[in-house]
Amino acid sequence: MQSFWPILVLLGLGLGFAGGSVLLSQFVGPRKPTPEKSAPYECGVPPVGDARERQSVKFYLVAMIFLLFDIEVAFLYPWAIAFRTLAWTGFFQIVTFFLLLVTGYIYVWRKGVFDWSGERHR
Repeated sequence: MQSFWPILVLLGLGLGFAGGSVLLSQFVGPRKPTPEKSAPYECGVPPVGDARERQSVKFYLVAMIFLLFDIEVAFLYPWAIAFRTLAWTGFFQIVTFFLLLVTGYIYVWRKGVFDWSGERHR
């Protein structure tokens, strides 16, 4: 039981500090809500429109493609760590990987996923 005392003391201090901070803020903090204080605010721009409006499919396509390419680039880190041991085999593997990556990028570019103007160019 003696080995648990430091953990219990630390837990008690943490809970006491958290509870004391919340309790103290109720007595010390200002309580004059105004419409300006209650209004939602984001990035320096007042909100306009409904929060549940529909988004364009292009938004989701770009988001998914960003995630796809972002995750693929994350595979470069283990390759870079093992670069010396992989030698030429690793070099040709990464060239193949980049060729596939660039091919996918060119494909989505040609499909017009990155074109936000609303016009299709073919």
